[in-house]
Amino acid sequence: MKKEEKMPTEREWLLMEAIWDGEAGITSSDILKRVQAIDDMSDRTERVLLHHLVRKNLVGYTVDEHDSRVYHYFAKKNREECLAEKKRLFIDTYYRGSQSGAVASFLQGAKLSDKEIKELEKILKQRKKHG
Repeated sequence: MKKEEKMPTEREWLLMEAIWDGEAGITSSDILKRVQAIDDMSDRTERVLLHHLVRKNLVGYTVDEHDSRVYHYFAKKNREECLAEKKRLFIDTYYRGSQSGAVASFLQGAKLSDKEIKELEKILKQRKKHG
C-alpha cells in the first residue's frame, strides 16, 4: 500500500472527525448520526469507509461485550498526526516538497487584513527564534 493510501480520503475524513469528536469507543450508529448532520451518507457507505479506515490502520475497534453485533470504534492516529501527514503529502505532491513555496503560493493569492498580516509576521518571528 502506497503512503498516500494510508491517509483518509475526503469522505473518510468525515468519519474520522466524528470519531475524534465523539466519546471513546463510539458506535457505528453514533458515527453515522454525526456524519449525516453534514453529509447524506448511507449506512452501507459508512460501513465500507469504516472498513477502509481499519485496513489503513487509522481506526481500531472492540466488540461490545453484551452484543457482538455492536462495534466500538476509536482513532489510532489523532487529528494533529493526520493533518501533519496530509500537509506533508500536499506539499510534496504540489510544491515538490518546498514548504516556503507552498506558503508563498497561499499568501500571494490571499486577501489578508492588517491584523492577519501582523499575526503571520509574529509567527515568522517566533519560527526564526526557535529554528
